Amino acid sequence: MMGDRDYRGLIRGALDSIGRELDAKVDAGDKRTVHLHEVSGCMRRSYYDRADPLDPERGGFNELLGGLLQKLGYGTEPAEYAMGETVLRARADMIADDAVILFRSSEDVPQNPRAEDLLYLNACLWIYDKQDGVVVYVAGDRREASFSATRNKKVFEETARRVRVYADLLAASKVPILEPSGECGRCQYYQRCYMKERVGRAVTLKELVGMSEK
Repeated sequence: MMGDRDYRGLIRGALDSIGRELDAKVDAGDKRTVHLHEVSGCMRRSYYDRADPLDPERGGFNELLGGLLQKLGYGTEPAEYAMGETVLRARADMIADDAVILFRSSEDVPQNPRAEDLLYLNACLWIYDKQDGVVVYVAGDRREASFSATRNKKVFEETARRVRVYADLLAASKVPILEPSGECGRCQYYQRCYMKERVGRAVTLKELVGMSEK
């Protein structure tokens, strides 16, 4: 707080505004269209984002890197892939030299790519009909690490399976199973998944007094 102005609040509001502008637009009522980010990560979180959303806390501009690229004109157009009655919709951050490129923020330079990012990248390779792709991780101190991948049919089959499961759960209005990961602690729905249930019945004041007298 500086003087009478809450600069932290102003900054948080600006980040939230940018985030809402850049977020992939998901029509909660359109259960035939599944967005790739909904199934490459935690499906339970994706379900809550549709059914009963809470705003996530924005970490900073680095977290919004992929979306900013879209705004600056380096991004790609959304693409779709038909899977029976369901349509899988995706958007790559960039396509350069005939390769799909994804940008992801990271607290530190990772030694290996995250599984969900490889799942997303591989699906983009099939959807955009490309053979090769790269995931680029950018840390807060501007260090970066890049990991390349070639499209893989078996990995895409796993994505297709997750799409079918998620679409069925949406149609039945059923919450997906818990998928614990390192991201859980930063998720806005953490308490919905890990809130401990109260065990046993409530103890009355009279009972407490009786216990103390024994």
